[in-house]
Amino acid sequence: MFCTEDAVRIAGQRQPKVIFDFIEGASGREVAATRNQSRFDEITLQQRVMENVDRRNLSKTFLGQKYNLPFGIAPMGMCNLAWPDTDSALAQAATNYNIPICLSSAASSTIKEMRDWAGENAWFQLYVGGSMELSLELVERARTEGYKTLVLTVDVPQVSRRLRDLRNGFTMPFRLGPRLLWDFATHPRWSLTSIWHGAPSPKNFKLGKNGTHFDRNASRAGANWNFLEKLRASWTGNLVIKGVTSARDAIRIKQAGADAIYVSNHGGRQLDSAPAAIDALPKIRNAVGADYPLLFDSGVRNGEDIVKALAMGADFVMIGRPMLFAMGADGAKGLNSLIKIFAEDTSLTLAQTGLNDITAVSPDILSNNTSAVEQLQQPLLKTATS
Repeated sequence: MFCTEDAVRIAGQRQPKVIFDFIEGASGREVAATRNQSRFDEITLQQRVMENVDRRNLSKTFLGQKYNLPFGIAPMGMCNLAWPDTDSALAQAATNYNIPICLSSAASSTIKEMRDWAGENAWFQLYVGGSMELSLELVERARTEGYKTLVLTVDVPQVSRRLRDLRNGFTMPFRLGPRLLWDFATHPRWSLTSIWHGAPSPKNFKLGKNGTHFDRNASRAGANWNFLEKLRASWTGNLVIKGVTSARDAIRIKQAGADAIYVSNHGGRQLDSAPAAIDALPKIRNAVGADYPLLFDSGVRNGEDIVKALAMGADFVMIGRPMLFAMGADGAKGLNSLIKIFAEDTSLTLAQTGLNDITAVSPDILSNNTSAVEQLQQPLLKTATS
């Protein structure tokens, strides 16, 4: 396994189709997911020569914490479907490489377990579903366990129709029919290992005091402006708002007191007509100013993509699907291999662009991306009405 594409290919052989498609699939015709990656391919970097780049630094500070690499692990639901014990393997990797890991509300491990495994590197991501009581209970659990960073996802008012899941009959819990049984039977290593470890489930929702069970298709529209105001007033740690592609929304979120904005279109899993997240990034950077913290995900598949995202305005990058494909390809060994590959590619990209420190990445290394450079160099917007 030498790249994300290798991980995808091998995972596709080892995982049941219903699981592989759940991870790789996106909304509608999956145009947005394809666009996320193709737009990265259109961004070019200016190579520089004869600079002293023998020693290169990849460490980055984000929201007051220093990490050894400029990327972390994005929040993803039900990671243990990719391969048993994926959550704990991700947490161990986050600790070993000193990178952040964000636990999803819909995770197959509990808030306490992730904090125990990953310590200060653990963040918690919140979905606000039909039960406001349960949502606030999750926040309180995160506070009790010592989480310092809370990520509120706001781009899932309703889960989109994902055609692969519908065609495969993907439900939680699984409803075993002939086709699904055959799918599992023809992938015995995944199936037997999963049986041995026990079927994964969204543990944080099952633990709700009010007995609320997880409904994957329930409305999550409770993440509105009023809720943001209440959450900001009650949560004293870092508050990050995830799923933003509108500059106008970004300005309002900043004015509401959020500590950072997470630019993302949910990996193309929500609105199939959404712009590529990388195209929204420079617009949002221009809107919020040069010093406001921005996270980014959606479409990142290698180290060059990480450098491109930083050059387009991100302060830190999060990686989602590739981590799960690496686990599906070769378990924890595959995950560690891919993280090392991402780190090495990022470092090599620095060298090729004449830089020796990741903090020196700027729009200056962008080559033919005139519109993006112009957006990043425009006078910064100061208010929502400017």
